Amino acid sequence: MLDKFLLKIRSIADYQFGRHAGESLFPNNVDILFSRRTGRIRHVYWKGKLLATLRPTDGFFSLTLEGARSLSKLVPQRLWVKVQNDVTGFISKGRTVFAKHVINCDIEIRPGEEVVVLNNQNTVIAVGRAVLSGEEMKAFNHGAAVRVRWGNAEKREEER
Repeated sequence: MLDKFLLKIRSIADYQFGRHAGESLFPNNVDILFSRRTGRIRHVYWKGKLLATLRPTDGFFSLTLEGARSLSKLVPQRLWVKVQNDVTGFISKGRTVFAKHVINCDIEIRPGEEVVVLNNQNTVIAVGRAVLSGEEMKAFNHGAAVRVRWGNAEKREEER
C-alpha cells in the first residue's frame, strides 16, 4: 500500500520540480503521515526529518530545508534562486529575498512557485515562494523576489 502513496508523492514532485525530482526528494524508506480528518497525505519524513508538506489548497509540496537539500542534488536543477553572499546571513534568518540581491535564477520560475535559495557556493540557505517570475528577478532592481519560509539560522536555533 505504501508503494501506491510513494508513487503518488513522487509523481507530484516530478510535476512540480521536474523530471526525476520525486526519486531524489523521496527515497524508498520515507514515512508518509496522513491527515486524521481527511485521510489524505499531509507530511513526508525521512529518518525523522520533515522533507515536505503536501498543501491541501493546491496539491503541491512546501519544502523544508532538508527537502531542499535533497532536491538541490538533482541535476539539472529547477526552481532555484542564487543570491549575493553578503546577504546570506539576512536571508538565512528567514527574511525576504529582494530582487536587487538576486545574482541568477531559473528563468522558468513563475510567481507563487516553491523555490530553493542558494548562495554563491550552491549551498541551500532558505526555501520560500517566488513573488516575481524568473525573468523579473533578473531584470528588477527593487522589490521582493522570494518570501522565505525556512532559513538555515532558524534551524540552528531549533537545534540548540
